[in-house]
Amino acid sequence: MSTATTELRRFLTITGQRFKAGQSAPEMFSPAVDAAWHALLGTPAYEALCLESAGQPIQHVVNNGYGPIAWVAAYEEAYGALPEIWFTDADGTADQEAIARYRETGTVVAEWDCGPVGGGDGDDVAPGRPETVRR
Repeated sequence: MSTATTELRRFLTITGQRFKAGQSAPEMFSPAVDAAWHALLGTPAYEALCLESAGQPIQHVVNNGYGPIAWVAAYEEAYGALPEIWFTDADGTADQEAIARYRETGTVVAEWDCGPVGGGDGDDVAPGRPETVRR
């Protein structure tokens, strides 16, 4: 399993936890991890991964934004510090400045253009994000 796929599994696990707790969807800010997500979408392997890690189907939706990444503390509690792949573009180039800021401050402020929603009745979409549109 690639590093990006491992991180996608962790992201989906956090997604499931956040949805169960009534929290907003986590922000997908890594182009590299998002590329792994796109590669699996619509496959039986993806369906199995969602059920195993999130406990429910997870859909990929357009969701643009910029700001603090709300789920970093939950990730660190479960898995330790975010690995470099989270700061890597789809071509494999790591943003060394972003990595250094994260390591220095422990926070991530980033831009994202997609995110997850549960496969249920749609009530697990975070309030305040009416711009969420299914791809």
